[in-house]
Amino acid sequence: MATLIPPSVIVPPANSMSAAVESEKEKVDYLNLPCPIPYEEIHREALMSLKPELFEGLRFDFTKGLNQRFSLSHSVFMGPTELPTQSADIVKIPTAHYEFGANFIDPQMMLIGRVMTDGRVNARVKCDLSENLSLKANGQLTGEPHMSHGMVNFDYKGKDYRTQFQLGNGALLGASYIQSVGPHLSLGGEVFWAGQHRKSGIGYAARYNTDKMVAAGQVASTGMVALSYVQKISDKVSLASDFMYNYMSRDVTASFGYDYILRQCRLRGKIDSNGCVAAFLEERLNMGLNFILSAEVDHKKKDYKFGFGLTVGE
Repeated sequence: MATLIPPSVIVPPANSMSAAVESEKEKVDYLNLPCPIPYEEIHREALMSLKPELFEGLRFDFTKGLNQRFSLSHSVFMGPTELPTQSADIVKIPTAHYEFGANFIDPQMMLIGRVMTDGRVNARVKCDLSENLSLKANGQLTGEPHMSHGMVNFDYKGKDYRTQFQLGNGALLGASYIQSVGPHLSLGGEVFWAGQHRKSGIGYAARYNTDKMVAAGQVASTGMVALSYVQKISDKVSLASDFMYNYMSRDVTASFGYDYILRQCRLRGKIDSNGCVAAFLEERLNMGLNFILSAEVDHKKKDYKFGFGLTVGE
């Protein structure tokens, strides 16, 4: 009797099966890409960590809500102001000013106005004209000649792209466009024309972001090159770095910083290649009460700045 030999069953290797599963996951639907962030905010995460609102002296901010949409604010600042000089010496004079503000915040409109004792008046407007089109405007009036300015932006948000058109005083015209080309990668460009100064320029940008990191690069015909990278260590800790280079003036600056969010406070700090070290602490003392510490040391210029403040209200 002949021996019956069962046919051999070929089992694919485990690594080939996992590779097939990964390739199935890596399939990208290019018709449903995410909408990128605005072109002007491609370095947003790095700026939040490396560019806190440092100040010198005493600052007190009080905000009182009158209803769900309208609120008033009062701000007092006392501290030295640095004067521009021809020499390398730093000249500071003591100053103090008061600022009164009114805020109207609605789901479709935001109006913010500020009046300062030095005569400056600032205003900002944001209005959603439709689901995809929004209008942004800001302006400043001052008694100094040629220092008042204004700008209007029209922002359109598409399914996987954003575009912006700008109009400003001094015959300033600008336009930008950014497009998602992959689930994590977006590319964009911008053009501008300053009619008063007879200058024009063009720029390009790229941004790559995942759940753990954000990398962005920007280059312009004005000679500016900007690179930034943010690594998220955890939900509370992130590290950031940036590199700034100006081809025209040959200025180079690199900085490294951190952003640490605790349960009751947020601590940010940085150090740059010019020998400047800075730290900014926001401590939540109670509901609606925050304590602020700001410190900056410029070893190269031998300039030391320290400030503290209180913020009352939400």
